[in-house]
Amino acid sequence: EVQLVESGGGLVQAGGSLRLSCVASGFSFDDYAYGWFRQAPGKAREAVASISPYYGSTHYTDSARGRFTLSSDNAKNTVYLQMTSLKPEDTAVYYCAALRPPIATLDDLKYDYWGQGIQVTVSS
Repeated sequence: EVQLVESGGGLVQAGGSLRLSCVASGFSFDDYAYGWFRQAPGKAREAVASISPYYGSTHYTDSARGRFTLSSDNAKNTVYLQMTSLKPEDTAVYYCAALRPPIATLDDLKYDYWGQGIQVTVSS
């Protein structure tokens, strides 16, 4: 069974940091690229960042670049999103997604599998 399980969300003050984790199971980790997306209440889902562990490539949206960092641990089948300098506008449910072939992209329509999402709340 294919699963993507996010963890690490929670409540943090503005300016703080959180690290989200996404553990993949049920498929070969290197065969996929991974993306993080988010959806705030009343808003459309938007991309945050994407990584291809196979090609070693990353892509960030303008809002994430410079504040968020993607990494992966192939031995743990895990992708991490380190978020720093968090702002109240970063408040959303964050989703991990996977796609094959392992070409990193911010296009959510290309993703095959999705996690259940995890809440991130940044207080002002």
